[in-house]
Amino acid sequence: MLGKLGKPRGAGMDVPSSINISLFESFRLDRRSGVLFKRGERGDFAPLAMGSRALEILKVLVERAGELVTRAEIMAAVWAGTAVEDSNLNVQIAVLRRILDAGQMERSCIQTVPGRGYRFTAPVTQVVAEAQPNAVAVGMSGVPALLDKPTLAVMPFQNMSGDPKQEYFVDGIVEEIITALSRIRWLFVIARNSSFTYKGQAVDVKQVGRELGVRYVLEGSVRKAGNRLRITGQLLDAATGAHLWADRFDGPLEDVFDLQDKVASSVSGVIEPALQVAETARSAGRSTNDLTAYDFYLRAHEMAWSSALRIPEALRLTEQAIARDPRYAPALAFAAFCCFRLLIDGRSEDRATDRQKGADFARRALEVAGDDPGILANAAFALAYFGEDIGAMMALVERALALNPNFADGWNISGTIRIWAGQPEIAIEHLKAALRLSPLVRIGTSRGLLGAAYFHTRRFNEAVSILRLAVQEDPTFPAPYRVLAACYAHMGRIDDAREIVARLRAITPVVIPDASFIRDPEHRELFLSGLRLAAGEAT
Repeated sequence: MLGKLGKPRGAGMDVPSSINISLFESFRLDRRSGVLFKRGERGDFAPLAMGSRALEILKVLVERAGELVTRAEIMAAVWAGTAVEDSNLNVQIAVLRRILDAGQMERSCIQTVPGRGYRFTAPVTQVVAEAQPNAVAVGMSGVPALLDKPTLAVMPFQNMSGDPKQEYFVDGIVEEIITALSRIRWLFVIARNSSFTYKGQAVDVKQVGRELGVRYVLEGSVRKAGNRLRITGQLLDAATGAHLWADRFDGPLEDVFDLQDKVASSVSGVIEPALQVAETARSAGRSTNDLTAYDFYLRAHEMAWSSALRIPEALRLTEQAIARDPRYAPALAFAAFCCFRLLIDGRSEDRATDRQKGADFARRALEVAGDDPGILANAAFALAYFGEDIGAMMALVERALALNPNFADGWNISGTIRIWAGQPEIAIEHLKAALRLSPLVRIGTSRGLLGAAYFHTRRFNEAVSILRLAVQEDPTFPAPYRVLAACYAHMGRIDDAREIVARLRAITPVVIPDASFIRDPEHRELFLSGLRLAAGEAT
């Protein structure tokens, strides 16, 4: 065990600045990137979801491993100058123990010294890691690059077909390439939602590298002419702008899946020559060979995320894809999601039928999902809403995240289900992990849910600031309006609550929804009582 390093930051003395990596048990704490990693079965490290307060407490304890650190010292270091309740420390220690002690049979590595504080008991090795070029790339959201593995952003490809209506097809190809690359455990790939914020813009790769915190940028174009398809790609060093690789892939339209895999395989081989290209070829595992079904699915996906009002149309297209290929797993999972949205948005014309249909789609998706993390997570998400055992659905999402720790939407789904399960503090951690993986993510998804999680912890001021942004992102999506109205009501801001309800009524007749998906009775009543007050109904 390492000897005494001094008091925690904020308590009068700093740890030597040259020491920036702490190793203990199967974990690696990287102070440069502010990320905790855990070693997997194959020896590679994957980032863990953790809130900023829990991470700061862990730093304090690890820096003084073996010593008693008093509660007052931790509070002074982590909440310096902020008035917070003493119970906040208990909550964050519990979060740390869940993360550090998972699967451990013996006692926790964080020992409680009753009435005094805590002691970190695991042996710690401190390591000096040399700084490298582009080693501390920080995005606009303050998210640093994860240095333990190569980092890559796949930019929107240019549509060279001369037909703007083919944009959805080009975007679908890029998404398939992102999916293939994200399955490579040694590669950290920025989520599509962040890289696609640059769509239609002429941007400098160095700027992208700084804003997204990545070392590499993949650009390309797609040309579709008749029955022929050409995909071009080039890999650039984000720090220097240098070209590392460029290639062109031509073939008939029916070979589109093979072309996507060739691009993903070639890029991975350039970034990490030590790995065989064969490890990444065909990593996505195609779910259909029917190009028409694939086209229906892509168009439906684009519709659903363009506006909540287009969900019914997206569902119809997805059902057409399923009719052509009844075992098309991504389409089945997406159809279940569309049914969920019809219900929660208050736009279902037959709630019982849509609920039954959505659950059926989700179960069929799981039957053919295999180890596809996207299908596992999306099906579990829908089934959790439709009333399936929520513990089992959380376990399915955990399996998806074990298969792909870089799955931003998986962390987003996990956070959502944790809210429904009555675990808002864990939900906040997981939703923040989604935002770290996709730092420019659309505000109305992870951040809207983050606002809901803060609401259920009664941190209403924090919830309001996030939810106000969420309702601006997609003014047709009812869910964040409802939470915001309830939030204002519990804050005593009744006029603001009524104004939000008026805006909600303009997009849906359902102000107070069926909230049975919120399993915790106290949380459900907090939500419904706030909405009733906002709507002027008797409580």
